[in-house]
Amino acid sequence: MADESFPVEVEQRGNVVIWTIDRESRMNSLSRATLFALGKLTREAVSNPSVRAIVITGRGEKAFCAGADLKERQGMTENDIRVQVELYRSELGPLDRSPKPVIAALNGVAFGGGLELALVCDMRVAASHALIGLPETTLGIIPGAGGTQRLPRIVGEARAKEMILLGRKLSATEAHAWGLVNRVTPEGANVVEDTLAFIDPIANGAPIAQAAALEAIDRSFDTTLELGLELEKVSYDKVLVSEDRREALAAFAEKRKPQFKGR
Repeated sequence: MADESFPVEVEQRGNVVIWTIDRESRMNSLSRATLFALGKLTREAVSNPSVRAIVITGRGEKAFCAGADLKERQGMTENDIRVQVELYRSELGPLDRSPKPVIAALNGVAFGGGLELALVCDMRVAASHALIGLPETTLGIIPGAGGTQRLPRIVGEARAKEMILLGRKLSATEAHAWGLVNRVTPEGANVVEDTLAFIDPIANGAPIAQAAALEAIDRSFDTTLELGLELEKVSYDKVLVSEDRREALAAFAEKRKPQFKGR
């Protein structure tokens, strides 16, 4: 069971592990313990062959994560806050670099660091009542956990500036129209269950191919197209020699569903 020393509940269903931030009374805000828990869980999941995908959500229906735990920050000095902000990089960085797809199931509001946590993920599914925003500039600060860098890559420069400079909050429908979320869960449906159904092709897919695809996509943001194509070729070679690729060909010839083993 989760507690304040490790406030993330873990559940595994088949090839998917579900992490639930269990701080409902604090709007599932990101305490230092929460960041350390996410970092530890990520490092374990990356090396766990039984895990093919990670789903992150929050407890309850009000909040996925409302951002930094402001109550915790009240007693911090400026230097303490600098150290805390650095934890976003050290503990969420492994999640950002995960070779296994990471999906945020936004069960409610995702503000500030909560949205930045969702931006670290590869995809986002939002409950119909979710609200999404980066309100930091209205509080005299700026997003400090990667929001100024990741948001423009997803929604474009102009829309990112609109969200950040105006402190604009988006509904789930607006976020979907902007490409910020991949799917909006139908009203009345459970967002985690809907997310699990949505990512079934990942859970039962070819993990080596998925990891190689993520690697190639992520590298494309850091280089020219010409070099990116070369890097794609390197990633493709990892797939080419896999047993999963041969299994896919055999399954196609035998008119059956492939059984991927991650080898």
